[in-house]
Amino acid sequence: MFILGRNDMRRIEHWLKASAAALLLLSTATGAVAADPLKIAVIGGGGMIGQRVVREALDRGHHVTVIARDPERLTERHERLTVAQGDVLDSARVAELAAEQDVVVSAIGSARAKEPDATLYRKAAQSLVSALRKLEANAPRLIVVGGAGSLQNKAGALLLERLPPEQRSEHLGQKAALDYYRTVSDVQWTYFSPPASIVPDGGRTGVFRLGGDRVVIDSKGESWISMEDYAVALIDEAERPQHVGRRFTIGY
Repeated sequence: MFILGRNDMRRIEHWLKASAAALLLLSTATGAVAADPLKIAVIGGGGMIGQRVVREALDRGHHVTVIARDPERLTERHERLTVAQGDVLDSARVAELAAEQDVVVSAIGSARAKEPDATLYRKAAQSLVSALRKLEANAPRLIVVGGAGSLQNKAGALLLERLPPEQRSEHLGQKAALDYYRTVSDVQWTYFSPPASIVPDGGRTGVFRLGGDRVVIDSKGESWISMEDYAVALIDEAERPQHVGRRFTIGY
């Protein structure tokens, strides 16, 4: 007799979702029209989420420019992929690279840095907005990979309020960036918060639910998503903007 653990059950449920999504794609393949190719710049495209956003965009036929401080560290190669040197805090350089793009994705993070700096998120937000303002009417849309701590639970409390003090700094930094974006009305921004848990290599199903400021919870009371499905929803937003000027979230 085999006893399945919690992770085993998750994998089985994930496989079933993926199978259902595949059947749906097969049933609608005839006559389906792909989105026109976009030019998408990804800042932080070498990170765990950024890599998946880049791959999802390339798989859908888009042209991607990864902006990185150290381009030589990126090993991804593709005929529609360009790697450029740049720093999110260098507003002039960001403006230069963002010109002619349709969408800029900010997938920066500080938690894994040798010296984490939670103030990076607000600084990056100000730099990005400044850069896009320089491009005026030709500015691309901005999609920000945000944080989960500023999401509300059923009682209306922020998720970060239940975190240990040593974990709050990162989430407070991300919330500060969101608070800043909410004061901006002359740049087309979207802030995309993951759920409470985002899982690497969790599989791409294309089956998920979207929400606003309240965390998305599944039938078992869990709030989670795979990084692959998070990337699916992000590129969906790039192709068909539904949340300009506001935050949205995701979950199973």
